[in-house]
Amino acid sequence: MKRAFILLAASLAVLACNQPAKQASPSFDEVITTRRSVRSYDATKSISEAEVRALLTATQEAPSWANMEPTKYYVAMGEEKRAALLEMVGGNKERVAGAPVLIVSTYETGKSGFFRGQATNEIGDGWGAYDNGLSNAYLILQARAMGFDTLIMGMRQSDAIRAEFDIPDSETIMAVIAVGYRAQEPNRPVRRDLDEIAKFF
Repeated sequence: MKRAFILLAASLAVLACNQPAKQASPSFDEVITTRRSVRSYDATKSISEAEVRALLTATQEAPSWANMEPTKYYVAMGEEKRAALLEMVGGNKERVAGAPVLIVSTYETGKSGFFRGQATNEIGDGWGAYDNGLSNAYLILQARAMGFDTLIMGMRQSDAIRAEFDIPDSETIMAVIAVGYRAQEPNRPVRRDLDEIAKFF
């Protein structure tokens, strides 16, 4: 009995050693310090729909005005839609050609910043853009945590995008976000001194 127990324990130890090590999730500090606006993507690597769904689910945790969640996403993963969208991002086309996923980010107007149809303060619909930015921030940080890279593109042909993806006039098109894997390590830009951007009282 004792010998059988020893053999079982030894077998379990061997099995444990042969299991691939579970990759630890990056810390939040690692996520924010390694995230970059990437302008060159590895076209040999793909991203699954399940991974994109996990990525976009994370954006729903972002705060928004009265929990309105005004941000909407239109995901181009199929080659036809992705190729069409590449033609609508101006000078960024070549930079993101290798990215397997392109996402159009919009927000519903007249929701954030409004109460009973009236603007709550002078910012008005600017709160929709604010909420959209928060949601997109969650997207790019979650992407980095999952090992992906991103580029938020402001150069885009909004009228053509609206027609291609049947986006209603009630939504404002903000950006197109490329998601993929970096083809090379990007440089870290020099940041401004903290005292240039913050005042303490």
